[in-house]
Amino acid sequence: MNDRMVWIDCEMTGLSLSDDALIEVAALVTDSELNVLGEGVDIVIRPPDSALETMPEVVRQMHTASGLLDELPGGTTLADAEEQVLAYVREHVKEPGKAPLCGNSVGTDRGFLLRDMPTLEDYLHYRIVDVSSIKELARRWYPRAYFNSPEKNGNHRALADIRESIAELRYYREAVFVPQPGPDSDTARTIAAKHVLPAG
Repeated sequence: MNDRMVWIDCEMTGLSLSDDALIEVAALVTDSELNVLGEGVDIVIRPPDSALETMPEVVRQMHTASGLLDELPGGTTLADAEEQVLAYVREHVKEPGKAPLCGNSVGTDRGFLLRDMPTLEDYLHYRIVDVSSIKELARRWYPRAYFNSPEKNGNHRALADIRESIAELRYYREAVFVPQPGPDSDTARTIAAKHVLPAG
């Protein structure tokens, strides 16, 4: 069983796939117990000048406050960044198409990876583990757990955001998931029988 989970976070000049640029990408691989494997990678990417010129003011302020904007002139290329992330991921995930992409609201990140780092995106399983989905369910079903979740201060830097996402999933696992090892097989089958929809 492949238990690896690939956590990726991207920082962009905005959310538009047609206009905006990827400016930072970070990755951490964990096992199924959410233990981080290796050092991870965090890479700043120099964007086209046109992407900087059209960056929305709120995004400019965010990346200025985090210090990312000042680092962009020394950033690497998209191709080099993809190569570095892939090298780290392949070190811990030996087979392509096995490990899911994980993070918070990772659908947006996946779109930019598909556009700018297609080899990396293709190395991942098509499934995702989106912590924000668990958060939305906790808000509806376990509001006390939701409102007492760990505070975030990653400051919109990619690697810090990943570490917070992993910590957040650890929290929800402990606060709202059934304690391990979970129900025995008979109990699980009994519960499943209650939720089988009628045929047709």
